[in-house]
Amino acid sequence: MAQAILAGGCFWCTEAVFRRLDGVSEVESGYIGGTLVNPTYKQVCGGDTGHAEAIRITFDPAAIGYGDLIDVFMATHDPSQLNRQGNDVGTQYRSAIFPLDEVQRVEAGAGIERWNGEHPGQRAVTTIEGPAEWYPAEDYHQEYWEGEGQRNPYCLAVIPPKLAKLQKGFAGRVKA
Repeated sequence: MAQAILAGGCFWCTEAVFRRLDGVSEVESGYIGGTLVNPTYKQVCGGDTGHAEAIRITFDPAAIGYGDLIDVFMATHDPSQLNRQGNDVGTQYRSAIFPLDEVQRVEAGAGIERWNGEHPGQRAVTTIEGPAEWYPAEDYHQEYWEGEGQRNPYCLAVIPPKLAKLQKGFAGRVKA
């Protein structure tokens, strides 16, 4: 098993996407890239800690490659928006990849360049950051879409379009 850490806006939304991929066994919401030790959701949402809302994906590289995860990531959020995703604004919602080794760092850069090549006239502002300390989010944020999220108007507005993008672009990678 291997891990990947991605930040693409609200972690509830990115977690919902990656939980559906074949080869992914776990997705954990959390915080990364800031200066405060053990930040809370309230502190991160304040925008002053430097952390991004992110997900840590545990996956089987024999079933899905890191580059494939990067392609799904780039396709299911807007990597051209600086420090925002839709109505979520601030550095905590930045588009960032946190590679865990040099191989991932190279693949992350290649994934950003693939996206740029497929979107003439646009440029990804996705950063490649780290190494950085990972902090799991509070328990009530984990598997949010599967529970509370399907009653949350924000999630109902944001997550289904992301899941539709996943299904349209990566149907062969979605769990049955």
